[in-house]
Amino acid sequence: MSDLTPLPTEFSDRLAQIFPREQLETLLQTFALQKPTTFRVNPLKTTVAETQAELEAAAFELTPVSWYEGAFILPNEQRRALTETAAFYDGRIYIQNLSSMLAPQLLAPQVGEEVLDLAAAPGGKTLQLAAMMANEGYLAAVEPIKNRFFRLRGNLEQQGATMVKTYMMDGRAAGRRWPQVFDRVLLDAPCSSEARITQLNPESWTHWSSRKIKETSRKQKKLLQAALYALKPGGTLVYCTCAFSPEENEQIVDYQLQKFEDSIEVLPIELPFDHTQRGITHWGKKAYDPAVARCVRILPTAVMDGFFLCHLRKK
Repeated sequence: MSDLTPLPTEFSDRLAQIFPREQLETLLQTFALQKPTTFRVNPLKTTVAETQAELEAAAFELTPVSWYEGAFILPNEQRRALTETAAFYDGRIYIQNLSSMLAPQLLAPQVGEEVLDLAAAPGGKTLQLAAMMANEGYLAAVEPIKNRFFRLRGNLEQQGATMVKTYMMDGRAAGRRWPQVFDRVLLDAPCSSEARITQLNPESWTHWSSRKIKETSRKQKKLLQAALYALKPGGTLVYCTCAFSPEENEQIVDYQLQKFEDSIEVLPIELPFDHTQRGITHWGKKAYDPAVARCVRILPTAVMDGFFLCHLRKK
């Protein structure tokens, strides 16, 4: 542990301002951990029982995730072997962090609805949405960057998500292209990726800086604004990031609450575990709308990455 490169001081200092002191030490320790591999079974191609039996027969040590049927935890030493199985090549399983599985669960799309995934690549959440909708309805997946767009399409094809329509375009134009079209919108916004920082790989924070946070925040504001314009009245939206910074989370939500005023509301979130923190209503000299306290910040653990979730409804 002592041989590991320390986290950047500025990053650690910011975490100390975001999280309560009693949680901080345990939280900081997670940045030095090798986390297990997590994946979920793709119900568009197989059943959970069939795939679980197949993998366990091949000596994979699977631990079911209590709150997500079809999701499993696997010792990281078996990750490479998992990627060499027929189940992986056939698209019957998808490797995905547990935190990422929460956003589609929270959005809860229904069969036959019109749904938008506004920052879709590489496609893990898009695939989850398609499976939850049983490949029925309209699911639009947007990605502006060419190589990521084709990776998204490849994953959708491999996993049998035939309902998805893909669009290589800037998500900030979604409101103009699809005004008040969608029943539900998912925006897993591009962010500073703070939850993916690890002391096991100092390169993981090469691009992190307070300047990067500010740049990303500007883009996130416009993306969430576009997402809300594309949402039907009565529709719901999940905004999420893998960042800890309030500038990328509560501040983005607060901005939309000021802009849209009474036409949107923040919905309460209930999660099946307790390593969470309510949205913070003050950061530095800024005070946010009290409603942002209904947002949830997931604390990183030995198994899960940190994450931020906000559930919005358009009136």
